[in-house]
Amino acid sequence: MIVENLNKISTHINWVEYKHLWKQLNVPAKTILLKEGEMSKRAYWIEKGCLRLWFNNNGKDITFQFFFENEGVSSIESFSKNIPSPFYLESIEPSVLHYILKKDFEMLMEKIPDFKNIIFEATLERQIYYMEQFLSLIKDKPKERYLKLLKEKPHIIQRIPQHYIASYLGITSVSLSRIRNKI
Repeated sequence: MIVENLNKISTHINWVEYKHLWKQLNVPAKTILLKEGEMSKRAYWIEKGCLRLWFNNNGKDITFQFFFENEGVSSIESFSKNIPSPFYLESIEPSVLHYILKKDFEMLMEKIPDFKNIIFEATLERQIYYMEQFLSLIKDKPKERYLKLLKEKPHIIQRIPQHYIASYLGITSVSLSRIRNKI
C-alpha cells in the first residue's frame, strides 16, 4: 500500500526498491505512538484509521491536528532536530500504519533528491495549515470555526468524538453542544 501511495506522489522514483524500509503496524484506538517529551524516531503513513496530535496544558488535553488515510505524520520538530517532542501522537480509531525509522528516512533524503522536494512540500503545507489554524483561533468566533470545519472538513465531524473536536476548536464540549444545537 505504501508503495502505491508514494508512486502517486512521485512517478519517477522506483519506490519498490525502498519498500523494505517501511514496516506495518496495526494499533487499536487510543494507542499512544509518541509521548510528549520523547524523541521521535519514526515517521508514519496512515493506510487506515485516524491519528491526532495533542499536548497537555496544565492537565487539559489540547488537540491541534487530525490525520487520516493517505497522510503522513511525525513530530517533525523532534524527528528532524533530535529534540523532545512537544506533543503526543495517538490513534483515535483502530489504525493500520506504516512507519519508517529516522535513519532510513535520512538515507532516502540523501539518496533521492525528489524525496527532499516531496518532504519540503508536505512540511510547507503543514506550516500553512498551522498558520491558518492559529489565525482562526484568534480572529474567528467558535461558531465560525465550527461552521468552517463543517464545510471544509466534514469527515472530522463524522469520525471524531465530540470532546476532541471541542478541544481542536478551542472550546468546551458544552459550548460545542450549544453551537450544534443552534445550527
